[in-house]
Amino acid sequence: MTQLFVAGVRLFRVTKGKAMAPLRGLALFVLAATTMATVTPAEAATGTASDDSVRYAWIKGCTKKDLIVPCGAATLTLRSGRTIMLADARVTPRRANGKIDKKDTAPLTVSGDGRYVSYFRGDRLVIRDVNQGAARPLPGGADVLPPGVGQDDVDVTLSAGGSLAVIAYESKSPPLIVNLRNGRTTRLAAKTSVLTLSPDGRSLLTRRDTEGNTAEFTVLDANGGRGTSRSVPLAVFDTAQVALADNATTVALLDKMIPTKPRLRTYDMASDTLSKAVPFGVPKGEEPQRLYWDTDRTLTLWTGRGNKRDGAFVSFVKRTVDPGTATTRKLDSFTVKSSLSTWHLPGE
Repeated sequence: MTQLFVAGVRLFRVTKGKAMAPLRGLALFVLAATTMATVTPAEAATGTASDDSVRYAWIKGCTKKDLIVPCGAATLTLRSGRTIMLADARVTPRRANGKIDKKDTAPLTVSGDGRYVSYFRGDRLVIRDVNQGAARPLPGGADVLPPGVGQDDVDVTLSAGGSLAVIAYESKSPPLIVNLRNGRTTRLAAKTSVLTLSPDGRSLLTRRDTEGNTAEFTVLDANGGRGTSRSVPLAVFDTAQVALADNATTVALLDKMIPTKPRLRTYDMASDTLSKAVPFGVPKGEEPQRLYWDTDRTLTLWTGRGNKRDGAFVSFVKRTVDPGTATTRKLDSFTVKSSLSTWHLPGE
C-alpha cells in the first residue's frame, strides 16, 4: 500500500502480498559500506561532541511469512559515512491497550538539518543531539502520552534546527506544541492540525477545515501566540506538501502529485496572493518526497526514484531549490534496495 504524505506525516508501508498499516518509509536497505557505532543509554546522555548530521535513519526488516517486520535497532547513517545504532530507542510501539505491535515500528523523527532525532526511550519521548550524544525527555510533561493514546498513534515533527517540536496524536488528542528553547508546552484547539514548522522554530502553520472548499490557515508562534490567519481556497490547502519560511509569511506549496511534472507555487499569507505554478527542475521519473525551507531562504527538495517492477524506491536525491524559478542543484544522493522495515529522511 502506498500513502502520500502531507506535512511530514506517515508515508509508506511495504509488505509482500498484503497491505498493512502505513509507516514513514518503504522497506529499504542501504548499499554503502559504513562504520557502525552503538550508542548505549548511558552514552546517549554523555556522548562526545562532533560535527556531523544524519543522512537518513532506518530499521532493519526481516521476512516473517509474507510480511517484512522490524528486527533490528534504530540506526542513523551519517553524512561522514558512520552509522550509529540507537540501543536506547524503542523499535516496536506500545499500543493504547498496552500490547506491543511487533509488526509496526515506533516513531522516529529526524530534524531537517539532521542534527537532532526524536524517539521513544521506553515509554517516554526524548530528543537527542546527534553531535553531543545527549538524549533528554521532552519538557513540560510532553514525554508522557495522554491517556488512551498509543505510541502507534504518535507523529513527532521537529523544526530544522531542533528547537521546536509538535506532537500529533491522530484524532485521539489535539496536537501539542513543545518549545524546546524554554520548555513551554501549548495544547492546540480540537480539529486543528499542524502543517509545517519554520526552519528557525519560531513559527508554525496550522489548518482548520471550514465549510465549503476552504480551510483556515493560521500562523502561530512557538508558544502558541496567534498571528496571521487566512481563509484559503482549495488551490492552496489541497496540495501534496506545504512549507513555512522563517518570515512566517511565505508558504511553499508542492502541487498534487503529477509524476512527470511536479510543480512549485508560493502563497503569501500577508497579501493573500498565490503565485503561478512553476515546474521543478528534476529529471523525469523522480518523485518529490519532502519539501522544506532552509534558514538561508532557499528550499530543500528530496526526490525518490522507483524501480520498474513495483515502484518501490531504489534511490534518493537531495536538492536545493530556488523558490522563484524552481531551478534545482543536487546536494546529495544515494542508492537503496528493499531489506529494511522503515526509513526516515531529514525533515520527517
